[in-house]
Amino acid sequence: QVQLVESGGGLAQAGGSLRRSCQASGSIFSANGRGWYRQAPGKERELVATITTFGGTIYATSARGRVTISRDNAKNTVYLQMNSLKPEDATVYYCKLATTNNDYWGQGTQVTVSS
Repeated sequence: QVQLVESGGGLAQAGGSLRRSCQASGSIFSANGRGWYRQAPGKERELVATITTFGGTIYATSARGRVTISRDNAKNTVYLQMNSLKPEDATVYYCKLATTNNDYWGQGTQVTVSS
């Protein structure tokens, strides 16, 4: 089993920044992808950014240029730095860890962006 614990800021003003962390524990295998997703009420969960074990990244178009995903493999932690936040960024964010056989999700955290 894999456990993911999210932490970090959840409230910012428009134009501000937030940093989210997601630490994994349990049966973690070295070869896995990590990522951040978000889900608005009534909508499907969508990709924000992903990062491979070797640091390869993919960003959603809406995130590109404002968001940076990074990882510290020694700490089994992935980070999401969000800058220039917009009101439309306010929703629930989830971290994800993908192994060969399963996907694991964090508990989800509400991000609020005040105008």
